[in-house]
This record gives sequence, structure tokens and C-alpha cells, in this order.
Amino acid sequence: MISPALPFFVYGTLRPGEPNHDRFLRGRIRSEEPALLGDAVLYEGPGYPYAVEERGAGPVHGELVTALPEAYVQLLYELDELEEYVPGDAHSLYERVEREAVREDGGTVRAWVYVAAPRVAARLRAHGRPVTGGDWRGRGR
Repeated sequence: MISPALPFFVYGTLRPGEPNHDRFLRGRIRSEEPALLGDAVLYEGPGYPYAVEERGAGPVHGELVTALPEAYVQLLYELDELEEYVPGDAHSLYERVEREAVREDGGTVRAWVYVAAPRVAARLRAHGRPVTGGDWRGRGR
């Protein structure tokens, strides 16, 4: 069972201007706004980033995306598939977790966030390359 229709905190290829934004979100969202995720480090991946949970780290920059009610269930399914997340599967690349995102006005909201699954997170902590400043858009620029 999933929680009520939470917004999504997106920090990589689902952000505006990135390759998966229009493919998955166009016409299916009510709003998007800048937001931050604390207690996480952003790492480079093979063409996409991973947020790795780490107490006291961050912030990771992204957007808070609210789906249209009629699109929510299908979007959740498609994003789980995109992120290669299968509940309980040790081979998943990401886990979908409920976390606090911080809006520009300082308010917080519970949101779904795809974070690196434990085996991926361990590899990134040991050998990964953090994204300077926690902003995928600013990488290597």
C-alpha cells in the first residue's frame, strides 16, 4: 500500500530541461517548484545522478513536482519503472522513500524521493564522485 498522493522530489533527469522531464511529466503535473533535500549527498552516475542518504549532508537541489490527481497512479508506476525500483528487490538501483523536502519559503513537505538502493549507496560512498554543490544542473559547468 502506498501513502496518499505525495509530490515527488526530483533532482536529476526529471528536472525541467533534462531529458526525462517532458517524456514523463509534461501534461501530467499540477505544479513544480524549487526545493532542497537535506541529509543526502548527490553522486554522479552513468548519465544520471544518485542521492545517497547521509545524516547532516546536503542539500541536494531539485524540484518538488505535484502530479495531477488523475495521472498520479500511472505516473508513480512509470517512475518506479524508470528508476528501476521494485519494492523488496535487492537488485533495484533506487529505493522510493518518503522524506521532507524544503520549499523556497522554508516550509517543508513530505515527498517521494528516489535514493540510491543500499548496495549502490555503499559502492558510491566508497568509490563515487560527489556532485559539487549538490546540483545536477551545475555539474561540470
